[in-house]
Amino acid sequence: MRVALAQICSGPEVAANLALVRKRAAEAADKGARLVLFPEATMRAFGHNLTSVAEPLDGPFATAIAELAAELDITIALGMFTPSRASGDRVRNTLLVATPPGPNATDASGPGQGRLRAYDKIHLYDAFGFAESDTVEAGDDEVRVEVDGVLVGLTICYDIRFPQLFINHARAGARLILVPASWGAGPGKREQWELLARARALDSTSWILACGQADPQASGVDAKPGAPTGIGYSMVVSPTGTVVAAAGAGPELVLADLVPGATDRARAAIPVLDNARLS
Repeated sequence: MRVALAQICSGPEVAANLALVRKRAAEAADKGARLVLFPEATMRAFGHNLTSVAEPLDGPFATAIAELAAELDITIALGMFTPSRASGDRVRNTLLVATPPGPNATDASGPGQGRLRAYDKIHLYDAFGFAESDTVEAGDDEVRVEVDGVLVGLTICYDIRFPQLFINHARAGARLILVPASWGAGPGKREQWELLARARALDSTSWILACGQADPQASGVDAKPGAPTGIGYSMVVSPTGTVVAAAGAGPELVLADLVPGATDRARAAIPVLDNARLS
């Protein structure tokens, strides 16, 4: 399977961000990718009001992504914000996945639309002086989706610091795990980002697609100081922890071909999922 990481720098305007998604998704499809992953907060960058743009999955933003997935015949995964289920002044940090409709029309969300699944971020970024829980309501459920016959686990950003979620995805049969992010800048943060992505690949013996927001400074974009607006350095990591493709700090489209059988070979050689005695 050919995959793409669309490392972008989203801003405050939803329409402009959607236009950027259209452009990058079309480029990925033209290059033969079957799945393109965009960052967390693609809908609107952190540092701006989130409740004013939050929409349900049948709203115009998710509908546009579903239509685009069907039009391009590619799975599109990206970060958006959906309404809180408990409080009007918070949102849910959601990873939306739109897959092209199958041969049966009932597989689609609507005429000319791809199928939609969504994961709400479980682990909120209350760290390094930032409190995501002030504006975001945590999710509760693990979510996995199938893309071209491959089971894919869904996570978001700060989830990468919690190995059990990745292990659970792998034990449920996932061979590929998505990690869209808007990684906060700071001393040592780039090194932690790479270390964590490689560690989670080894913990789960799975492919890891880690796509972050591009660094606003490298993108020529103004960003709100103190908000986790991204550092770039997206990467594709093999089930044995090797970085096989990576981006720099600025906007970039990264492509990689996932080697068939690599997950099975890794799990046979490094059977940590079978050997574990604690959970």
